Amino acid sequence: MAGSFANIGKIPELRNRIMFTVGMLAVYRIGVFVTTPGVDRSVMQKIIATNTGFLGLFNMFSGGAIEQLSVFALGIMPYISASIILQLLTVVIPALERLSKEGEQGRRKITQYTRYSTIVLSIIQGFGIAFYLENLNQSSQYGDVVLTTGWPFRLITVISLTAGTAFIMWLGEQITERGIGNGISLIIFAGIVAGLPDAVFDTYQLFKIGRIDTLSMLMVAGVVFGVVAAIVYCERGQRRLPVQYAKRVVGRKMYGGQTTHLPLKINTAGVIPPLFASSILLFPATLANYIDHPWMLSFRDALVPGNWFYNTVYVLFVIFFCYFYTAVTFNPVDVADNMKKNGGYIPGIRPGKKTAEYIDRVLSRITFGGACYVAAVCVLPSFMQESFEVPFYFGGTGLLIVVGVALDTVQQIESHLTRHYDGFTGPKGSRIRGRARRPA
Repeated sequence: MAGSFANIGKIPELRNRIMFTVGMLAVYRIGVFVTTPGVDRSVMQKIIATNTGFLGLFNMFSGGAIEQLSVFALGIMPYISASIILQLLTVVIPALERLSKEGEQGRRKITQYTRYSTIVLSIIQGFGIAFYLENLNQSSQYGDVVLTTGWPFRLITVISLTAGTAFIMWLGEQITERGIGNGISLIIFAGIVAGLPDAVFDTYQLFKIGRIDTLSMLMVAGVVFGVVAAIVYCERGQRRLPVQYAKRVVGRKMYGGQTTHLPLKINTAGVIPPLFASSILLFPATLANYIDHPWMLSFRDALVPGNWFYNTVYVLFVIFFCYFYTAVTFNPVDVADNMKKNGGYIPGIRPGKKTAEYIDRVLSRITFGGACYVAAVCVLPSFMQESFEVPFYFGGTGLLIVVGVALDTVQQIESHLTRHYDGFTGPKGSRIRGRARRPA
């Protein structure tokens, strides 16, 4: 294994890509500590330390940029939101659907629309953060967050946050093009992992002073290992539908006749369902800060993270969004039509409509299993935190992102290594498989 890692330095292209990726991630982490003009980040750090709701979740995904009131406070979330919106509009708007099927040129056009949408969302969210920071001056018990309120502060904040998001978006695209792995995913990965050393140190301090006993520490280690193993197994799991291609003669050559498979992933939606579900359930708590009404306060109190009602609604939302996002991103009718045009068919299933119905039926069944797995992973850490008072830093959504990005990055490194060597795990083709290699 150590020798295989040493092989990375012997391949100039791979070595340069990894060094470029590390350098870009270092630039991102340095930018997290560049504070937006006109704010007091020491006050904001105290506010975040006592907030476990939406701000706490958003602060984790931004790598601590919220508590620093950084120019990177919006993070890469506007870009992700814009990408999701464009994907949904592709299904609704015929012009975008045609554009998505035009190959590389169409994808570039959609990417350009995504960038413009990211800037628009950043401006809107920047105004929201500016107004929210000004309101904190009235409710904060630690002092004023904003030194001088008014439109000059709001405009500077919007410009700073929008420029920060645009710069992160550029960093992500540069990593994807010139580095290793998916740049946007790696930036989110870096933001989440950045808080891990502090979390480990705080947990050790609690153990040292007797706040956490040995049994609880062993429980934390066992749950972490078990959840990570489950994520790796399920993210790599897939259902392979056999596909047979008929023989056809073109000129003097014969094509087709081979047998392949159509991979259907257990978790097609990825981390989108828990992100959507968390945002929706934390929205009432955010509105309650502006709407001081008894029914809004009671609704907020009913959706406290960790109680049985919150967990039940959260699981239902996760299952719903797993099915919804899978239906948006995977069209069995298009798959069946493309298969029929190329002379392919599933043995025992009539090509065309029957094939689409069969794929849809199989996909619905495995999506239910994937939705239950995602919901269980997301709920279990919060259940341990609330019921057993066991610290669990990442949370389910964070673990899904960290493990998934790590698997994808290792797979890309493996693909470079196998051009020259036997990969990470040694000779005889014992390669590390990506998330879409192992059948369920």
